[in-house]
Amino acid sequence: AGRPTGVTLRFPSGQRGFLHRSMCSVCLTTHPGNGVSLMTARKAGTAGREGNSVGIYMCADLACSLYLRGKKQLDSGSRIEESLTLEQQIARATGHLSAFLDRLYA
Repeated sequence: AGRPTGVTLRFPSGQRGFLHRSMCSVCLTTHPGNGVSLMTARKAGTAGREGNSVGIYMCADLACSLYLRGKKQLDSGSRIEESLTLEQQIARATGHLSAFLDRLYA
């Protein structure tokens, strides 16, 4: 809604094998092992007090913006080759994050 929003995210502490690969649903970067985690947050209001939560698979280091812009390189992972411009990729990532926040308040 055009204003800062704070969300407390939780992620599992379990370890995955290095050969396991996952893709971030925000920036579409693939990481080996624990590079992508299911981040969860309690829903707002009564639903959250009842224990309901929403999750999204995200880069565990929360560096999606840096990966999109090429400012952070992966040791052993990859970004898919896309025909979208950087601005379009940023808009898509922002849309995915906004949809996650919308589900928190739904």
